Amino acid sequence: MSASAEPALRRGTAEETRRRIEDAAERLFRSMGYQKTAVADIARELNMSPANVYRFFPSKSAINEAIAARMLDAMVADLRAIATGPGSAPDRLRRLLSAMFEAKIATMFDDRRLHDMVTAAMEESWGVVRSYIESVEAVTARILADGMASGAFLRADPATLAKTVLHAMIAWNHPALLAWCIGRKGQTVGELRVQVAEMTDFVLRGLRPDA
Repeated sequence: MSASAEPALRRGTAEETRRRIEDAAERLFRSMGYQKTAVADIARELNMSPANVYRFFPSKSAINEAIAARMLDAMVADLRAIATGPGSAPDRLRRLLSAMFEAKIATMFDDRRLHDMVTAAMEESWGVVRSYIESVEAVTARILADGMASGAFLRADPATLAKTVLHAMIAWNHPALLAWCIGRKGQTVGELRVQVAEMTDFVLRGLRPDA
């Protein structure tokens, strides 16, 4: 093996080990919850020492952020596909806002323990959440810019307008607010889905050039 190939091999091995640690952590987070999962549990799952885990992640918080990033990056990828996909700008914006809500609902009911982690991440402003919000704003701004170019939306700064649109939808996208609506107010997913559609109609009316 050449000397130049050795660093690449070591990088590949390190990346693979890091991915195995993340995979194990995600499995445990889903079964035990992220707060109850310790680095020792992750190490035991992989038959390695906690010290070896710390070679790749400086802290448990770093592992938490890595798993949160996995989830949020997947959501952003789905939203980006909608933004760059077929259909008019109003249609794509409608699909985008619906998809954001459905993703949060799916996590709440199918991966409750990961939902709790995302809730904490948003309430504590983890770095990955700030990155997620910026990405969602950029995706939304792209659709708005397309709508402005086609004449479907009023002309304004797309980035600023994206923030306004997302603020209007926050009650159906913040995991803590969704949990409160379902757990404390007793609203059903069907009722919330109707609200999302109605608020989306309201937003789209406000975006029309003749509004």
